[in-house]
Amino acid sequence: MADRRLQVFHAVAKHGSFTRAAEHLHMTQPAVTFQIKQLEEHFDTRLLDRGHGKINLTPAGELVLAYAERILGLSAELDSRVSELTDELAGQLKIGTSTTIAAYWLPELLEGFKRRYPGVLPRVVVGTSKLTEDRVAARDLDIGLIEIATEQNTIERRSAARDELLVICRPDHALAKFAELTAKDLVGHPFIDRDPGNGIRQIADEFFEAAGIAGSEITLCAELGSLATVKQLAAAGLGFAIASRRAILRDVEEGRLVAIPLKPRLYTPLEVILPRDKFRSRLINAFAEFVCEEFARMARERGEG
Repeated sequence: MADRRLQVFHAVAKHGSFTRAAEHLHMTQPAVTFQIKQLEEHFDTRLLDRGHGKINLTPAGELVLAYAERILGLSAELDSRVSELTDELAGQLKIGTSTTIAAYWLPELLEGFKRRYPGVLPRVVVGTSKLTEDRVAARDLDIGLIEIATEQNTIERRSAARDELLVICRPDHALAKFAELTAKDLVGHPFIDRDPGNGIRQIADEFFEAAGIAGSEITLCAELGSLATVKQLAAAGLGFAIASRRAILRDVEEGRLVAIPLKPRLYTPLEVILPRDKFRSRLINAFAEFVCEEFARMARERGEG
């Protein structure tokens, strides 16, 4: 319902780029440029300074951005409140999720929620836990589902459940004979790590640090953003990795990998994060509550807490 020109201007200001704003809004770049020109003509002043590959707000642009955020927020709140009068949850839901949750938890979550509320349109963005958290903090996303969150004061965290982290390797790997593995047992074996910003990587780093093992003592084999690739390299015998139980169940059942518990036991939390100061529609609240309940249920089925 809000003025389209304000929506486009807000996207350009937030992304700092006409190109990225166009991608975010699913528009062409000339269409974005036209909307900005129309808004500047309406106010009869320049709102953006373009030069040296950067976009900066003019003083008038800063003022317009402040009001645009308030207007767009109220518009979204109005739409949500009116739709709630029908007592039927519907509308767009912007969800951010880590790669592991997207692959091994989210399909079941979305299926259950869509069956309950068919009118809901989930729009999912997948990235590292850190990237997802930053986008939720910036209020670009309504909700995030990640393994681990920091203590940003703009984020509300709900720890829903946890999943055990296990060492995975090929069945004939030297580590496969162990009933459990300490951090020191892993030293000297090639390690297939996750990419920086990944929640499980952070937990693994802290596991080694707690055992007094420096990063220089770890034999790094690869850093990968794709868990599927991590599992493939581990199954090929190139090294060991650390992954969540839910993500490797089928591989273990089919004999491609073995999974060995760590000592002490290591777990990844499953977190639901929300912008602390953003208006929340009944749809956002309902999805957050549903995810927390389902995370806990799925974890209980495997005996996790």
